[in-house]
Amino acid sequence: MAFEVVMPQLGLSMDSGRIMAWRKQAGDYIQPGDLLLEIEGDKAVVEVEAIERGSLQIVRGPEDGDIDVGEVIAYLLAEGESTTDGNRPVIFSKPATAIEKSPANNDLSVSAPQLQVNTTDKLDPATRPPSSPAARRQARELGVDWWLATGTGPGGRIKERDVILLAQRSPSVVNGSVGAEAVQISPVARRLAEATGLDIYELARQHPGKRLERADVEKAIKLRLQWSRSGAGATSTAADVGLIKVEARREVVGGLRRVIARRMANSSQTSAAVTLNTEVDATELSRIREEKKDDLQSDIVPSYNTLIVKLVAKALLEHPIFNASWDDETITYWEGVNIGVAVDTERGLVVPVVREVQAKSINQLAVEMNELLSRAKEGKALPDELSGGTFTITNLGVYDIDSFTPIINPPECAVLGIGRLVDRWVVIDRKPAIRTMMTLSLTFDHRLVDGAPAARFLQRIKQLVERPYLWLI
Repeated sequence: MAFEVVMPQLGLSMDSGRIMAWRKQAGDYIQPGDLLLEIEGDKAVVEVEAIERGSLQIVRGPEDGDIDVGEVIAYLLAEGESTTDGNRPVIFSKPATAIEKSPANNDLSVSAPQLQVNTTDKLDPATRPPSSPAARRQARELGVDWWLATGTGPGGRIKERDVILLAQRSPSVVNGSVGAEAVQISPVARRLAEATGLDIYELARQHPGKRLERADVEKAIKLRLQWSRSGAGATSTAADVGLIKVEARREVVGGLRRVIARRMANSSQTSAAVTLNTEVDATELSRIREEKKDDLQSDIVPSYNTLIVKLVAKALLEHPIFNASWDDETITYWEGVNIGVAVDTERGLVVPVVREVQAKSINQLAVEMNELLSRAKEGKALPDELSGGTFTITNLGVYDIDSFTPIINPPECAVLGIGRLVDRWVVIDRKPAIRTMMTLSLTFDHRLVDGAPAARFLQRIKQLVERPYLWLI
C-alpha cells in the first residue's frame, strides 16, 4: 500500500508550512526513523522523520512556498506500487503530534489532522503528472495546458520553467487571431500592461507568434506616451511614467513573519499597554559577572540575560500578578515562572521559554539558556520550546539602545525591556563616581494591574539588580 506523506501540523495555530529542504532524494528507499525533510512552521524549522518505509516519490518542494496542512507532499511506495494503489496517510512521529502549549491553553490536546488529497486539477488524479502550484499558476497566465509539459523536477514533477518552455514551443497566435486565453505573455509583462491600461491583445496582434515580455510592454507604453505628448491623444499621467522607471523587489511573507505581525497587532489592539522606565546601577551585577569570568574553577560564565532572568523570577514570586494572564473573564496566576527571552534570528523574532526558573541555579540556567537560545537562533527550537511563557524579557542593549517600549506577548501580563550597560558619572552620597548604569523598561497590561503596583514591581527589580546578594544568597 502506498503511503501519503502530508504536511504536518506543528502547532495549533499552524494552517500551512513551507518545505525548507528534502533530506532524501526521489527514489531513495526510506526506513522508519530516517530524516525526511525540514519544514518551517509558524515559529521554527522542524526536522521530520518517517515512521513508514517505502520508495520516496516527491510531490512538493521548497519552490512551492506555503503548503496547507494535510496536503500531500510525497509518497512512500512499495516495490511495483503506484500512487493509485490505495493510499493512506503517513502519520509523522514527533512533529505530527507536537502541539503549541501555552498557559492559557494548558488542557488542550490535538489529534492527527484529517487528510485529503487535492483532486481539483483537470486530469483524473490517477493519470495526472505531479506539478507545482507555481507551474499551474504560470499555465493559467500563459493559457497553456500544464499537463502537456515535460516535467524536469523530482519524480517527473512539472515545474514553472517547464510550463514556460511549453508555451515557447507552442505559440497560440495563429493567422493573426488572438483569443483571450491565447496571448503568450510573461506574468510581469501582463501585470505592467494591466496596470497601465495597455491592450495586450492588440499588442499580441502586432507580434504574431511571439511571447510578449516586459520590454515589449514598456516599448508600447513609451510609444503611447510619445503619441500623447505630440498632441494626438490625451495627456500622459505620472503613473504611466512611474511604472516604466520604478523598480521594486517583492518577496512572499514567510510564516514566522505573519505570526509576528498577527501577535503584535493583537497585542496592541487588545491590551491596555503602559510603559514605565527607570535607570538602575548595574555596577555590582557587572562585577559579579566579571568575577565569574576570573574564576578558574568554573567553565560557566552566565550572561547578563541569565542573571536578569534569575532575579526577575524572584521578583515575580513576590509580585504574582505579573506572573499571570488575562482572558477577559478570569485572571490565571501561574505557580511556575516560565520566562521567555526574545531572540533575533534570520527568520525574525522568536521567544524561546526557560521553564521553572525559580527552581534552578545560576549555573543550571546558564547551561540551559546557552543551548536553548543557540537552537532558537539556528531555527532548530521545537514548537513546545517557543510557547508556554508567563513573562518575557527582551534585551536591545547590544545595539546601543538605552530604552524602548517593548510589546506585551499575549496573554502575559507584562514584558521587561533591557537597555545597554554604559559607564556614567553619577552622584553617590553627594560625591561624583563612575558607575555602570542601565535602563529598564516595563510594559504592563493596565487591565490586570494598576500603575502603582507596576511601579513597585519595577522598583523591586531595580533593587535586585543594584544589590544582587539579595537573591544570590
